[in-house]
Amino acid sequence: MALARADLESLLRTRRLDRTLTTAIAPPVPGDDATVAATGITALDAHLHGGFPRGQLSELVGPRSSGRTSIARRLMAAATARGELVALVDALDMFDVESAAAAGVDLARVLWIRGHVVTNPGMCRDLNQRALEQAIRACALVLQAGNFGLVLFDAADAPPDALRRLPFTTWLRLQRMIEGTQTACVLVGDEPMARSSAGLTMRLGGAIHDSRRSGGGQAPASNARFGARLFDGIDITARIVRARAQAHDDRTSAVRTVAHG
Repeated sequence: MALARADLESLLRTRRLDRTLTTAIAPPVPGDDATVAATGITALDAHLHGGFPRGQLSELVGPRSSGRTSIARRLMAAATARGELVALVDALDMFDVESAAAAGVDLARVLWIRGHVVTNPGMCRDLNQRALEQAIRACALVLQAGNFGLVLFDAADAPPDALRRLPFTTWLRLQRMIEGTQTACVLVGDEPMARSSAGLTMRLGGAIHDSRRSGGGQAPASNARFGARLFDGIDITARIVRARAQAHDDRTSAVRTVAHG
């Protein structure tokens, strides 16, 4: 067994995949823009050691109305405010340009790649699979091109079976492309996709705080109010997991969004 493991690790090193699976990654330096991409949300950045790590594949996942879109927009706004170029691979073509601009995203610094995955493919599952694979190829081309401080691959609400049918090596290749670069690549989805390829996973779970309810209880997500820039009144619970950090880091943070008029 030990010999088989040694052979496997040797093969991974030969193919430059050893850091993706077997080598621990040190936490980024807090406040260092060269190693982290800050979200601009103080509570989250504190637990992220300053932001999403550069040179790593990260994940921002959660169900609909969990706050994932709001955080992704804040991440884009913070990146463009720093003067960085941002690439958004929008697999389902659901990017709302107006709300992004209202959230502070400088659209002149954003490359928007529009996909054509559909949420309800019916009998056309193969078409959906090809569309998702095309979105992955577009993401790979962007990462290979370089020059982007932030690359978002948004597959939120994509059919789960289409994502599951992607080869595991898909995420290994993306991680290999950005390792050692100053690009932060973030996958946005309903559930974790990259598994051990991801250096950091932020899993969101939100509930709406409604002061009108007795005791300040939680209301269903459908009662959320939408402001000009951000969802208002969403209490986001973010669980941050660093699967390959040198030190164990599994934290939970609570953030409440506020709309700015």
